[in-house]
Amino acid sequence: QVQLVESGGGLVQAGGSLRVSCAASGRTLSMYAMGWFRQAPGKEREFVAGVNWSGGRTDYADSVKGRFTISRDNAKNTVYLQMNSLKAEDTAVYYCASSSRVYGGTSLYEYEYDYWGQGTQVTVSS
Repeated sequence: QVQLVESGGGLVQAGGSLRVSCAASGRTLSMYAMGWFRQAPGKEREFVAGVNWSGGRTDYADSVKGRFTISRDNAKNTVYLQMNSLKAEDTAVYYCASSSRVYGGTSLYEYEYDYWGQGTQVTVSS
């Protein structure tokens, strides 16, 4: 059984930094593209960042480019999202997801991800 478990969320002041992690069990992440999505209250879930199986390709939503960095440590079966210069509008539940349907690249689309974590809350106070 595949499990993705996010951690590292919390409360941070605007302008601060936070790193969230996603650890996997039951699946060797090195074979799969990974993504981070987020859902703010009253809004639909949206793509934040994606990374291909090797870490050699990454994609970001325009709203986080230059502030967030996605990375992976395949030896630890873990994916990270480093978030800098946080804004109040970054407040959301952050989800990691794993895709077995994307070959070589990344995906911005929820339907291409087949396993999801339970989410971790990130709250940015202004």
